[in-house]
Amino acid sequence: MISTNIICQDKYESQKLASLIFVKEGHETFITEVLNVFDNEVVFLIKDKSAHSVMFRDKTQVETFTDFIQSVVEKEHKILDTITNGDIVEIFKE
Repeated sequence: MISTNIICQDKYESQKLASLIFVKEGHETFITEVLNVFDNEVVFLIKDKSAHSVMFRDKTQVETFTDFIQSVVEKEHKILDTITNGDIVEIFKE
């Protein structure tokens, strides 16, 4: 299992990220593609073809997230769980 901590701009953004990445009941990953990056904001496509953005603390967090999620988008890994704690999202993948 591989994990990372991602720091978002605030608690709302971390909850949004966690809910858009992974649904615990169905063990599904919703993100299908990273569409664009604007400074500390990432825009991504989810399974229903809608686009969503999440604001991160800084560009370093954006890079950490996009690097971590790339293997999931490419279907090399699966998200196992997400845990939020304030503005931090801990993401686990296999």
